[in-house]
Amino acid sequence: MSAIAIKDLLKEISIPPDGTLSRTIHRDDAVKVVLFGFAPGQELSEHTAAVPAMMHFLEGTGTVTIEGQRYEVGAGSWFYMTPNTPHTVTATTQLTMLLTLVTATQTN
Repeated sequence: MSAIAIKDLLKEISIPPDGTLSRTIHRDDAVKVVLFGFAPGQELSEHTAAVPAMMHFLEGTGTVTIEGQRYEVGAGSWFYMTPNTPHTVTATTQLTMLLTLVTATQTN
């Protein structure tokens, strides 16, 4: 298949009232795309990704800390991180995030 279409990403995840849910919506040899839903107060503790990563926030509010720098986030916030960048995500309200991991790199 050469294309994948999702009309409304927010309808693709049902956030538990007191938890965090993740759903992989696409994976191939080059990229992995994961939709996250956080209940208010939920957090992803500090971690890193071994590959380049992009976080795009779709709904809600929260905070992201990247290498000790804190950012307030809301719908439309976007971040790019190089491999092995320490970061956390904390939801203030119900928060939905699209995570894209670049799993293959181009070689020349």
